[in-house]
Amino acid sequence: MTIQEMKRRKRELGYSNAKVAELSGVPLGTVQKIFSGETSYPRYATLQALEQVLGEPSSTTGKCFVNETTAPYLTKKQGDYTLKDYYAFPEDYRIELIDGVIYNMTSPASAHQLIAGYIYNQLFNHITGKHGDCLPMISPIDVQLDCDNKTMVEPDVIVVCDRNKVIKRCVYGAPDFVLEVLSPSTKKKDMIVKLNKYMNAGVREYWMIDPDKKVVSIYDFEHEDYPLICGFEDNVTVSILDGQCQIDFRKMYNYISFLYED
Repeated sequence: MTIQEMKRRKRELGYSNAKVAELSGVPLGTVQKIFSGETSYPRYATLQALEQVLGEPSSTTGKCFVNETTAPYLTKKQGDYTLKDYYAFPEDYRIELIDGVIYNMTSPASAHQLIAGYIYNQLFNHITGKHGDCLPMISPIDVQLDCDNKTMVEPDVIVVCDRNKVIKRCVYGAPDFVLEVLSPSTKKKDMIVKLNKYMNAGVREYWMIDPDKKVVSIYDFEHEDYPLICGFEDNVTVSILDGQCQIDFRKMYNYISFLYED
């Protein structure tokens, strides 16, 4: 759930901040700061606790990400899965493991792939043209984000500037830059779960691109408290590359605009 959705649900239930704190176990001061907007990036565990109290009756964390193809491999309680379970899935199954929860990943749409490919190409050309040490990479690539056995994510595009993190089987640790192209099935995960995971793991810059709304949300965790919101008509600077690389979203949109024609 987004913070706005939690606020709406809180009003529907008639809960005060004190009641939410009592039911969730989250300190009252923290609840007040989140709902007042004083806290911009709540911790993932805090959001989980609030969602347990304010979530819609029909929602159950984790289950909505299971489908009939993955169900035979899910023999544990969500939250208890490890990398051993992750690697036990057939290679043609697209899943992510986040804090012991298995998330099913649907095949990306055409706009998703074209956007990710365009931006990866721009990053690759800039970095190689400058003879930089950073490594741009495009999905599918496993990222063992927390260097533990409970999380393995697959971002759409990443840039890794510490080459020691790139090992044969995966990227071991937080990339410097992560881009996710949103889709209806992954939007909530990318905007809440992964946003907090990336921030807490040490990702320096996180981009979320919404093809349907033509919106780009830029999180510069090193320098800004709030995201920069851009559109498909803007030039957007990649901060981790010392401001020398810009992505021209107008050109990108011209490249894929045929997909938006009626």
